[in-house]
Amino acid sequence: MKNIREKLHISTIDGNAGGLARAHGLGIECAEFCWAHYLDCEREKHLAAAKQAADGIGSLWFHAPFAEISPCAIDPRVRELTALRYRQSAEAAAELGIRRLVIHGGYIPYVYFPESFVAESVRFWKEFLRDAPGDIVIALENVMEPSPDMLVEIVRETGDERLGLCLDVGHANCGYSEKPPLDWIAPMSPYLRHVHLHNNHGEKDEHLPLGNGSIPMEAVMERIRALCPGADFTIENMDSRDSVAWLKEKGFIDD
Repeated sequence: MKNIREKLHISTIDGNAGGLARAHGLGIECAEFCWAHYLDCEREKHLAAAKQAADGIGSLWFHAPFAEISPCAIDPRVRELTALRYRQSAEAAAELGIRRLVIHGGYIPYVYFPESFVAESVRFWKEFLRDAPGDIVIALENVMEPSPDMLVEIVRETGDERLGLCLDVGHANCGYSEKPPLDWIAPMSPYLRHVHLHNNHGEKDEHLPLGNGSIPMEAVMERIRALCPGADFTIENMDSRDSVAWLKEKGFIDD
């Protein structure tokens, strides 16, 4: 079945995400706390903004902060900070009625060796999930990973059903990715919970509408629906209207 309306979300990096989602019967991905200091500074103000955006919307995801924090950190102090920020994220999400979180995998080329990245990440997630709520869902997102292999190995070795994957299609088409987006889908498919949708021209992370760029987005969408029918989606554009229109034109949202 091609229609993804019930699984589609709009990221609140789009300032009109709430209105657009309500107009088209879509969900919301809360991005208000992508910057970690908002978990400390003016927290109630940002919670109120998130609640307003999500008002009356049934399907919700929460994007955790990512700058200067990493679940693969070797330094124990950085690991402590990372765990703190993710606990705070889970608490903020819970206040919004959200149990599903997207978290960056954290790989940085030339800083982490692949072997240590996997081993330290597995250790972190086993420790973190030991005390995490039983109903939480965490989807690890690719950013600078060269292929899906390391993230797949992290989830497999952690061995906890609460930990899955988020394929960011745009990230898989630029930066350090050594494989085209279509080649990321099958390896991730056993663990794929969520997908971030945006386009680019293969060089930098432009977050363009789905119809603009070099990603064969229709083929990507069709393969994801065939291999991972349970996966959710989020449009990550500053203005999501063109992407919504493209999804309608291609038949991924019914009229």
